[in-house]
Amino acid sequence: MDSQPQEIVQPPDEWKLEQGMAGAELRLLDDTKPEDIPGTEESNQESPFKDERKGWLGYIEWEKYPEKKELAAAILAKHVFPPPPEFQLGPIPDTNPVLEGVRWKLWHKAIGGDLWSVPEESWLRVIQEKHKDMLHLLQFPYNGEPPKRLVTAKSITPNSLHFVRNHGGIPNINASDFYLELDGLVNNPKKITLAELQNEELFPRVQKTVTIQCSGTRRIEQINEYAGEGDEMINAPWAEGAIGTAVWEGVSLKKVIKYCGGLSEGGKHLEFYGADSYFKQSIKFIIHNVDPDHHQGNLMNYVVSVPWSKVKANEVILAWSMNGEPLPKIHGFPLRAVVFGYIGARSCKWLYRIKAITEPSRAPVQSREYLYFNQQVGKHNQSYTRGIQIQEMPVSSAIMEPWNKQVVVHGGILRVKGWAYSGGGRWPERVEVSGDGGYIWYEVPQENLSKKHKFAWRTWHIDLPVDAEGWIELTVRCWDNSLNTQPSFVRSAWNWGLHVTSSCHRVKIYSINKSRPDTSARLKEFEDRGTSLTPITRPTEFRTQTDEDYEKYWQTHDPRDVDD
Repeated sequence: MDSQPQEIVQPPDEWKLEQGMAGAELRLLDDTKPEDIPGTEESNQESPFKDERKGWLGYIEWEKYPEKKELAAAILAKHVFPPPPEFQLGPIPDTNPVLEGVRWKLWHKAIGGDLWSVPEESWLRVIQEKHKDMLHLLQFPYNGEPPKRLVTAKSITPNSLHFVRNHGGIPNINASDFYLELDGLVNNPKKITLAELQNEELFPRVQKTVTIQCSGTRRIEQINEYAGEGDEMINAPWAEGAIGTAVWEGVSLKKVIKYCGGLSEGGKHLEFYGADSYFKQSIKFIIHNVDPDHHQGNLMNYVVSVPWSKVKANEVILAWSMNGEPLPKIHGFPLRAVVFGYIGARSCKWLYRIKAITEPSRAPVQSREYLYFNQQVGKHNQSYTRGIQIQEMPVSSAIMEPWNKQVVVHGGILRVKGWAYSGGGRWPERVEVSGDGGYIWYEVPQENLSKKHKFAWRTWHIDLPVDAEGWIELTVRCWDNSLNTQPSFVRSAWNWGLHVTSSCHRVKIYSINKSRPDTSARLKEFEDRGTSLTPITRPTEFRTQTDEDYEKYWQTHDPRDVDD
């Protein structure tokens, strides 16, 4: 296992620093020196909403009990909840967590019972299992990514640094009490324990290096360009760290379906059920009442589906191990799906049921969320069927170093680092970086790319020739093995849901080329005077030219104005 990255004291606004939203506070990056990586009320005990099974804490079954859903909706209808926070048209908080998830916490409190304490228990799990420098975009349901300086520190993401995209609380399920239910259009429905799944006489084990990417990766670029839909959980303001790569171990779902006698007639899709409770929009908001016929407040389990063709190709595994260790609870212990090359939302965590069905799931996460709309579709005309359900992820890449709006001192060669990925069983074949916004491209040497895998990213670095000084724009693009590449600008990728920011990633930096004699002399003067070069916008605190030098110049050059 990789050792943990060096720990440092993390500034609370690191997320804003990374994105260039607080450029005046960015530390100077000197590329000519050796690299330094710094490391209320009590629960309602009369509530009917109790843990469903012995040893399954935080799991309430909703899908089998319509009457329970109706009761929950009726309870929510009696309360008034705050609207989503504004984080697109207004300033993003300088806090970590960036957003709190107040509505989601209040929904759990309103339902009560065994959901009452889920927000607090889930946050405790974050503190226990995730790296202390994680950037917490949403406290509850927890959404977090590693800081940019650690995203590609290793080609295999340590468990504590792997991004987390949750839609509800974090169930706490005992492995010995767990079983997986397989039903629907299978010939022999079964309940299979974890011990049976791990029995190699029944199922051969599979180990696979797979990248999981959230469709919201790099969403902040779309937000900065044009605002879109703004639910704090569904449209969380992800940066470049909502992607991670791990070695997953488990069994092929294809083998498990075969163990159940195969699919019966009409079975074409596999529906995954997660044990977490997922709330949809509640009926009332503080600012106005919403028509309950159109916006029902209800609860459900997390449900998505994948086609049988994906399973048949052995591209879905049921995993219980992550990087050689048991699945962390925050990542789905004791069992989760890992769907190769698909949007991360299909890799269902806390998987407790798989149902074979005839068509893609009609559950909200599959049919009403994670949709890619045309740019003319928005709040004024949106309907679910106008969006493409996102499955395979397109080719994408990102620059992890330097950071946007950072002042960089270099000697004519600039070290640039990042990641590149393509979904659907395609892989990065070539990565190119430009120092002038995309006019001239330099290829990343193959030896500077991490090992090639069919379903995983490649981390990369390049020593980029940069002569220019002042503001320049670094740009990266990837070509996959099918010669797919990325749109040039984020405007081309913008959509109302702010999903799949696949455009070329662009980072503006202030370039200071130390190989130029005048620049080198001025940098030494700053150093000798003990004066900081940053923030770059602060006026120089000493005179930059003596009177003698000034007069000498005009003695040997034409004056500013002439008479003839």
